[in-house]
Amino acid sequence: MPRSEVKFYQDDRRRAPVVEWLEELRITDEVAYANCVAVIHRLAAEGYALRRPTADYLRDKIYELRAKRGRVNYRILFFFHGHSVAVLAHVLTKEDRVPAIDIERAIERRKAYEKDPKKHTYTEKGGSSHLGRT
Repeated sequence: MPRSEVKFYQDDRRRAPVVEWLEELRITDEVAYANCVAVIHRLAAEGYALRRPTADYLRDKIYELRAKRGRVNYRILFFFHGHSVAVLAHVLTKEDRVPAIDIERAIERRKAYEKDPKKHTYTEKGGSSHLGRT
């Protein structure tokens, strides 16, 4: 199976919520950051073939990536767009389920992305990949 290109969602103000969250996590909890980046790399490598326990389908074309650190569950919400994967949102929870409000936010972001992928794809300054830094 060919690699999937991971793209991060950015909003109308050109802010990329998941990238910002990962950058903060890198500073505050390097192990959690490494765990989250590792599951994103697995998603890029395995794409549609990635399954439980690392990934699972939620609803309305939204999937979750799962990482864990202690009792905290890290969920990274995404959807497939052709051969690409658009990463939309993140959730921290001690529960086993992603709250409905977070899924709804991801659905709205998916719709915006599908309407104008170029506008809603984050491009890192300097052309380097955030995921290359661990």
